[in-house]
Amino acid sequence: MTLKTVGVIGAGQMGNGIAHVFATSGYDVLLNDISTDALAAAVAKIEKNTARQVDKGAMSADDRDAALSRIRTTAELGELGGTDLVIEAATEREEIKDKIFAGLAPSLGENTILTTNTSSLSITRLAAKTDRPERFMGFHFMNPVPVMKLVELIRGIATSEETYQTLLGVVERLDKTAASAEDYPGFIVNRILIPMINEACYALYEGVGSVASIDASMRLGANHPMGPLELGDFIGLDTCLAIMNVLHDGMSDTKYRPCPLLVKYVEAGWVGRKAGRGFYDYRGETPVPTR
Repeated sequence: MTLKTVGVIGAGQMGNGIAHVFATSGYDVLLNDISTDALAAAVAKIEKNTARQVDKGAMSADDRDAALSRIRTTAELGELGGTDLVIEAATEREEIKDKIFAGLAPSLGENTILTTNTSSLSITRLAAKTDRPERFMGFHFMNPVPVMKLVELIRGIATSEETYQTLLGVVERLDKTAASAEDYPGFIVNRILIPMINEACYALYEGVGSVASIDASMRLGANHPMGPLELGDFIGLDTCLAIMNVLHDGMSDTKYRPCPLLVKYVEAGWVGRKAGRGFYDYRGETPVPTR
C-alpha cells in the first residue's frame, strides 16, 4: 500500500517533530490540535528547525520551502479522515487517546492506517476500541524526532502483516531505523530507560548523591550524553511517572514502583523543562539543581 498523505494528531513536542520529518521526506502532512495557538507554535518551531538544517547544509533552501508547503494545519479532527495514515501523538493518557479515536472513527477512510505514538500503553487494548484493529499499530518515535533515528513498531494481536510491512516501508523512507517490539508495557526503549530514570530518583531520594553528582556520574562514568535526572526533565517528569505507572500496573512487580520523590515533583507541577522547573530550575540563564 502506498501512502501519500499523513495526519498527525497533537502539535506538541512529538507531534511537530513527526510532522517535520514526514514533510521533509515528501509526504503531505495535515497537523491537528484542539489549540490554534499550539498549531501556530508548532509551525514556527518547524520553520526554525528546518532553517537550522539549511544553515548546517543538511537541506537546501528550496527543499525547505517545499517541505513547509506540504504542511497544513487544522483544529477539526474530522479533516484527518481523508489521509492515508493517521498518527496520534496526544497526551500519554489512555482515556484521551480513546476519545480521539472515537471522534475520528466516523470520518476515516476504509483503508486508512491508524497508529499511536504511545510510549507505553497497550496497542492491543487501544486497537480493540477502534473499528480497524487489523490496521492499527504502535508507531513510537523518539524525542527529538528530527534527530533520533529509531522508530519502535509495535503490533497488536490483530495487526495485519500488510499494515506492519507498510509502516516498515514508511520508516525506511524517513531514513530511520525500525525496531520491532512486542506489545508489553513500555515496549523496549521505555521498559529499560524509564526505570533507570526512576532509579536515579530513588538515589536522590535516599541521599546517595545530589542531582549534580548523579548526573555527572552517569555522563562521565557510563558515557551517557545526558544524566538521567536531566533526561527526565527533558522527557517530562509527568510522562516518566505515567510510564512508570503503566509498568507497575502491567507487570505487578514492585521493582517498577514509582519513586515517591518523582511523584512529589509531578504533584508540585515541577515536571521539567516545559514547566521551567524539575530536577533543575531552568528559569535563569543556566539550569540550577533544585536538590
